[in-house]
Order: sequence, then C-alpha cells, then structure tokens
Amino acid sequence: MADTGVFATTLQVQNKVGANASTVSNTEVYINDFMLQAESKINSDSRFNWSDVYSTLNIDVKSLLTLAASNLAATFVLNWDASGLGSREFETRLDVLKDSYDDAIKLLKDWKTRTYVEGA
Repeated sequence: MADTGVFATTLQVQNKVGANASTVSNTEVYINDFMLQAESKINSDSRFNWSDVYSTLNIDVKSLLTLAASNLAATFVLNWDASGLGSREFETRLDVLKDSYDDAIKLLKDWKTRTYVEGA
C-alpha cells in the first residue's frame, strides 16, 4: 500500500507519534485514513483548499502543510489507543502536537490573507 495523503507521509506521522504507540493505529492503513481527515480539517480550519493548489505552492508553504497534517494525524494515532503511554506522557505529546498544529494553521491563514491582499 502507498501513502494516499497529499500533505504528509506515513513516516512523517510516525516520527511525530514517537515510541510506544499502538501497533494497530500506527500503520499505513490507519494513517492514510487519518491523513485524509487531517487534510480536510486543515483546509477547513484555514479557510482555503490547499489540496487543489498543492503542486503550485513553494516549499515553505508545503512544509507548513506537512507540519500541520503530520501533527494532527499523529494525535489521531495516539488517541486510538493510549494504553502504551503514561497519562502525563500522553498529555504532553498531545499538547505539543496541538500547539504546533495551531501555530501552523495561524501561519497558513496569514499567508493566504497576505497573498490575497497583495494580489488585489
């Protein structure tokens, strides 16, 4: 099976998940599903369909999309079964992933707004 997401790969998500994650949800089959959901949420949260213009974006914007998508998909992997992690470790991982996701979304919104204004 191959990666089906646009913004991030299975390996990029697994790197964010870290050690002791579920051996079921931390697989390509699950991550592909989580990535599709993450990409839709990113498009919705940033109020712009990045998927449709992905090939035209510069590397900085693509990297922000990878950051956001891999962080969000990693939270889905961790939430599927957190029994392999202690509660503090689980909460810390989720907090770090969520904060980074939120920062990326803010930057994507700013970039979209700036590009729109400069093009007017």
